[in-house]
Amino acid sequence: MTDIIELKTARLKLRQWCENDLPAFAEMNADPKVMAFYPNTLSALESDALAERLSTLLTEQSWGMWAVEKSEDNSFIGFVGLHKPSYELPVSPCVEIGWRLARGEWGKGYATEAAKAAQTFAFSELKLLTLYSFTSVINRRSQSVMKHLHMRDTEQNFDHPMLPAQSPLREHVLYKIDCDSWRQLK
Repeated sequence: MTDIIELKTARLKLRQWCENDLPAFAEMNADPKVMAFYPNTLSALESDALAERLSTLLTEQSWGMWAVEKSEDNSFIGFVGLHKPSYELPVSPCVEIGWRLARGEWGKGYATEAAKAAQTFAFSELKLLTLYSFTSVINRRSQSVMKHLHMRDTEQNFDHPMLPAQSPLREHVLYKIDCDSWRQLK
C-alpha cells in the first residue's frame, strides 16, 4: 500500500474515494445525459463496483482516477484522473487522462481545472513522455476539454475495442500532448 497522492486546485480537491461518494456517484452514473457517450447507464451496484475499482487502483499505485470534490463545501462532483487502459489501443501501452462529472457541474470549468492538475502531475511527478485522451467522435464536450488541455487531435481515429461493431459510439478520436509541448505552455 502506498500513500495516496491528493491534488488541489483553486476550487477543487482530487482525493481518494469514500463511502459518502457512492450515492452521488450512483445518481450520476444513472443519468442518461451523463452516460450518453458510454454503452449504458449503471445500476447502483455497478456504480459502487466501479468506485471500488477506482479506489483500489489509487491505493495500489497512489494515483489514478481521483474522486473530485468542491473545496467550498466538500461536495462530490465526479472523477478526474489518469488511467492505464487494460485493453489494446493503437497507442498501447499508454496513460490516458479522463473525467466524468455530474450534469449539474457541467459548464463551470471543473473538468478542465481538475484535468490540468492531473496533467501537471503526470508530467512533473510521473515523468510521462506523452498523455492521451480519447472519446467517441460525437462527444464534442470532452473534445472541448481536450483542446483546453492543449491536447491535439492525432487524426488517428480508431474503433474502441470494448464496444460492439454496430455501436454509434465505437469510432473514437485520439488526442495527445507530449511533455515538451506541455512544458512550452508554462
